[in-house]
Amino acid sequence: MILPSKHLSQDRALLTVGAKMLRLLSQPMTVSALWEEMSRPIAGKKGLPPLRYDGFVLALDMLFLIGAIELRDGLLRRRAP
Repeated sequence: MILPSKHLSQDRALLTVGAKMLRLLSQPMTVSALWEEMSRPIAGKKGLPPLRYDGFVLALDMLFLIGAIELRDGLLRRRAP
């Protein structure tokens, strides 16, 4: 689930989803705003359904657990290295 495998495409692996989240969090935003951005269909990937909410939450949890993001004043922010 964290890494792509035979049964999990690269676009749905938690590391890939988390990397996209970090890219979008160049500016602090609410969880709802991040979900709206992440749930849009991927351009150029016609057969791939949009990200499900449970995958979004798992990737968000993973980023929080590894210390890559924080929630401050109601906004998600990337943590400084």
